[in-house]
Amino acid sequence: MQPLSQTKVFGGTQSVYTHRSDACDCDMRVAVFLPPQAKHGPSPALVWLSGLTCTEDNFTAKAGAQRMAAKLGLILIAPDTSPRGDQVPDDAAYDFGQGAGFYLNARQSPWGKNFQMETYIRDELTAWMTQNFPIDAQKIGISGHSMGGHGALTLHLKNPGLFKTCSAFAPISAPMQVPWGRKAFAGYLGDDQRLWEDYDAAALVAKRPSPAHILIDQGDADNFLTEQLRPEIFESACKDAGQTLTMRMQNGYDHSYYFITSFIDDHLRHHAAELAVT
Repeated sequence: MQPLSQTKVFGGTQSVYTHRSDACDCDMRVAVFLPPQAKHGPSPALVWLSGLTCTEDNFTAKAGAQRMAAKLGLILIAPDTSPRGDQVPDDAAYDFGQGAGFYLNARQSPWGKNFQMETYIRDELTAWMTQNFPIDAQKIGISGHSMGGHGALTLHLKNPGLFKTCSAFAPISAPMQVPWGRKAFAGYLGDDQRLWEDYDAAALVAKRPSPAHILIDQGDADNFLTEQLRPEIFESACKDAGQTLTMRMQNGYDHSYYFITSFIDDHLRHHAAELAVT
């Protein structure tokens, strides 16, 4: 791995690294915050997955998460949202191609060669971060925003033994039933909707609820709420499946990082508390 930057903040260090991904066949960038407690032994970690058009930098610079993470002794891992590079296929639209990996394993050409984000996050990133940083591999949670919330939910529901805790901000939690998801799934996976179900949180929780307590925050002034997010579908699926869920509708909040920074401390406390008992 190659360090690209390192800055001291709240007694810890905020760094950015690049490392090789065989799954995505390119170099990937990852932001890592190490709290001061990490100097003294293995610490719990939270993987953060960002949304459409984002990189590893959005959460790092805008969420304001480092202060509470330093207090809780929580390592933060924020990877990029997709493979990138001149050799990686792209699309002119903001919601497909580079910056829009949707945390799945693509099957369609030309995307299948590089867009293997599920394998990257589940296998390569977790191995890389536990091998290179003082992370307790039994205490890893996952969270994210929008497209990243979709990734957090699906990766958790399919791997509850790896990602022990889960939360999300304004997730695309029923992607098969909204335009963003249908476009991404058709382009990356093809027309067989049986394959889509493996990346739809509402469909997954109906089949395999997890033992975790999932926390979701959603702004009721989010301009994507009724067309692209549809949190009520996931909430209903959780109720039917017996999945423990706290869904908080936040009055007046939109889809921006102002929303995330307003409630990120609650999510960090949620993960720290749940990981403490795993």
